[in-house]
This record gives sequence, C-alpha cells and structure tokens, in this order.
Amino acid sequence: MAAKKKKKAAKKKGKPADLIISKTRVKNAVKKCNVGGEFYGALDEAVRGLIKEAEARAIGNKRKTLKAVDL
Repeated sequence: MAAKKKKKAAKKKGKPADLIISKTRVKNAVKKCNVGGEFYGALDEAVRGLIKEAEARAIGNKRKTLKAVDL
C-alpha cells in the first residue's frame, strides 16, 4: 500500500516540473476570468514554440544569446 502512495506522489511531483510556465503566476495575471486546466498546457506549448523560433533566429544570426529581437 505504501508503494502505491509513493508512486502517486512521484507522479504529482513530476508533472509541474514539465511546465515552463508557473500556474500560480498565470492565475494571478488573469484579472477578470477563470483559468481552465487545459489553458496551462496550451500556454506552455505556445511558450516552447516561441523559444524554439527565437533560438533558430539567434543561431541564424550567428549568436548564442537569445535577445528580445528574436521574438
């Protein structure tokens, strides 16, 4: 029984680490609406896409540093 609880606890700890964004900060930034659970995953995916595109632009410009202009 204790092994099952440890597995569940490990799964819960692993999930938030997969997100780049902070659920708490996103929720605090939203003023007039509720935030649905699926929003966090979609936002995280969009952020990862922006980072990937910015990285490609920086490499294309022969830089190893991401800058605001890369967005």
